[in-house]
Amino acid sequence: MADPARAAKLAQRIKVVVAEALGRKVKDPRLEGITVTDARVTNDLQHATVYYTVLGDQAVQVDAAKGLEKAKGVLRQEVGRNLSIRLTPTLEFISDEIPVIASNLEELLREAKKRDAEVAALAAQARHAGDPDPYKTDASGDVDIDEDDFDEEDLDLTDAEELDEDGHK
Repeated sequence: MADPARAAKLAQRIKVVVAEALGRKVKDPRLEGITVTDARVTNDLQHATVYYTVLGDQAVQVDAAKGLEKAKGVLRQEVGRNLSIRLTPTLEFISDEIPVIASNLEELLREAKKRDAEVAALAAQARHAGDPDPYKTDASGDVDIDEDDFDEEDLDLTDAEELDEDGHK
């Protein structure tokens, strides 16, 4: 088994070689709009997976996949010439769905931002359900306390302490 770092370097090199070969060696008009986005190589360096994107509708993508299958031998030969390894890896081409997923995600983010703006507008117009100040205060400020307001049960007094006529110790 090869080192994973070596496999990663080899994958990057395969990505570049395949992209260059698509532009120089392969003359198929179905492959003109292809962009190689990524490549992965197994740790034993025997199989390479090349990810690509194609701009266009579904028919263009199907044609590009057929063109890549047809050009697979030429591309593998070009990879073998440009890499200094004992065995040339087999190539597998997979359409990369990340741009489609990214555009869907961007649309979801736009929708969420729009809904956040609607909620913020509603929150700016909202009022509290109760009083603005839920803590009741006496409007007069100073409260006069009479002797009738206190009972002996309300006060914790020992026998030694006595209250004066204002209700203070």
